[in-house]
Amino acid sequence: MTEIKILVVEDELIAAESLALDLKRLGYKVIGIVDSGEKAINKTDKTKPDLVLMDIMLKGEVDGIAAADKIYNTFAIPVIYLTAYADANTLERAKNSSPYGYLVKPYKAVELNSTIQVALQKYQEEQQIQAQLAQEKDNSLLKSRALAVASHDLRNPLTNILGYSELLRDYGEKFPPEKRNEYFDWIKYSVTHMNESLEDLLLISKAEEGKLICEPETLDIVDFFRHIIDEFKPSITSQHQLIFNCHHQSYLANIDRKLLRHILNNLISNAIKYSPSGGKITLNLICKQNQIFFQIQDEGIGMPEEYQTKIFQIFERADNVGSIKGNGLGLSIVKKAVDLHEGTIKFKSQEDVGTTFTVTIPT
Repeated sequence: MTEIKILVVEDELIAAESLALDLKRLGYKVIGIVDSGEKAINKTDKTKPDLVLMDIMLKGEVDGIAAADKIYNTFAIPVIYLTAYADANTLERAKNSSPYGYLVKPYKAVELNSTIQVALQKYQEEQQIQAQLAQEKDNSLLKSRALAVASHDLRNPLTNILGYSELLRDYGEKFPPEKRNEYFDWIKYSVTHMNESLEDLLLISKAEEGKLICEPETLDIVDFFRHIIDEFKPSITSQHQLIFNCHHQSYLANIDRKLLRHILNNLISNAIKYSPSGGKITLNLICKQNQIFFQIQDEGIGMPEEYQTKIFQIFERADNVGSIKGNGLGLSIVKKAVDLHEGTIKFKSQEDVGTTFTVTIPT
């Protein structure tokens, strides 16, 4: 069990030494004894104790109550007041400062110990409540952003589906076959886009709630990568060149098929999408005894330096993407999928030069 560190603030030396001795006998660690409010604040800043025992009546401009208020509001460290006497005004100030405990001198060791334990328990419960409230706030913000993304990402595809369906219903027989096929392709593309957006939102929601899990299965990694590449080939333009480099014919490993697909789909689609002028998209795969290592490199627009610190944050997009569509979820999903495999992901990027992602996954 970790030792509980306590700072003693007492301007009577004998009383302070006696208190420190009692604390040590009770199993606590006294990290310092100071005799003024100013010193208490400075010592707390340097040592970060778990709890402060604060005499109310201190000499100097900063009394115990003012020092306790500063310590709690600045460092979020609980304070227990110690006092032998105080006037009504001081006691009212002490009460209004909502201390974690109050000990009247002289006190017994058992009272000292129980007051400390109750204060620490109260503090821990408050911290847990604050953490839960913060999480609920984050979840609420996430849901609001998710709804906004869903509304934006689904509205256009739905409009396209409705429009092309009505055209085919009312004038389908008058269109030549190639025109009808074009409209059907647009409907198919819109449905696919909607499905991808919903899938991203569901994945992020699961990940944030801790419900996204890694379920490894035996997989031929090389064959899987080839299939992913083949799926992208029909959708890329003649300006792009999709290259796959691997010296292995086959490599069996335990890995989560769905999560690996999300990693590859997002990184490859991003490499294509953010290379609007075309160029090479290179996927290098190296399979070792206990891990796979792959890189996805493009010659696209790259990322601004200021964006790179928040690249994996939800809903973040770089300033230089212009009219290129996206929801800011892809790289966040990639990072969570890599983390669930206990792997690592790194990147190098330069504007107008390109981006390289490097992923290592233990197998």
